[in-house]
Parts: sequence; structure tokens; C-alpha cells
Amino acid sequence: MPQQMSKQQHFEICVQAHFSAAHHLRGYPGDCQRPHGHNWNVDVHVECSRLDELGIGIDFRDVKNAIKAAVDGLDHSDLNMLPLFQDENPTSENIAKYLYRALAGQLDGGAVRVKSVRVSETASCGVIYCED
Repeated sequence: MPQQMSKQQHFEICVQAHFSAAHHLRGYPGDCQRPHGHNWNVDVHVECSRLDELGIGIDFRDVKNAIKAAVDGLDHSDLNMLPLFQDENPTSENIAKYLYRALAGQLDGGAVRVKSVRVSETASCGVIYCED
């Protein structure tokens, strides 16, 4: 009988958030070059390779607080006016990358790491950012 390889277990915690903001895409050849707004949805996935003595990988509250801290600077703003987006367009891709890195800086460590961040401008259009 072939020997089975053991699989590494992990848990993926998912937390959703949202923010509202305006933006425009500099150099875009269409409607999005004009200022407009979105109610952005954010989905954060955090991977945990082990649980604590209570059976928790990471407290949802900790993830929610980290997301709130990262999103608060974006909410109800003109994203193009933020220093963060002075040299690059505030696209869904760049927002997802920013949020991923901000959250990884707050949450990564030990058995916990941010796996991915999804940012959606609408219910049917979004982008997922992750780093290996």
C-alpha cells in the first residue's frame, strides 16, 4: 500500500468590510478618467497554521480592528488626493495591494499571515491581491 504524505493543516479566517470613496483614473481613455465614487467592498483572508488553547487561530476582533485602521484613511475621501496615490492611480489593484501590505504589517507573525485581500468596486467586479 502506498504511503500517504501528511498534509499541513491551516485555517483561513475571512472578514469583510467596506468603505466609500471617490477617485478618478489619470490617463484612462474613458469615463473613469472623470471623478466618480464607489462603495468599495473588502474581503480579507488570514491564514492560521495552528489554534490557541481556546481553538482560535486569530480573533476576528483583531482582524476587524486592523482592517478598520487601514480603511479609515480611505473612507469618505478623494483617493487621488491622498499621498498614497500621488504617483499611482487609485485602482482596485493598487488599493488591494495597499490594504494587503498594511494588514500584513499589523497581523503577520508566528502562525498567522494575511493570505489575500479582495477589493470590489461593484458586486460583479473586483481584484484579489496576494504575495507568496
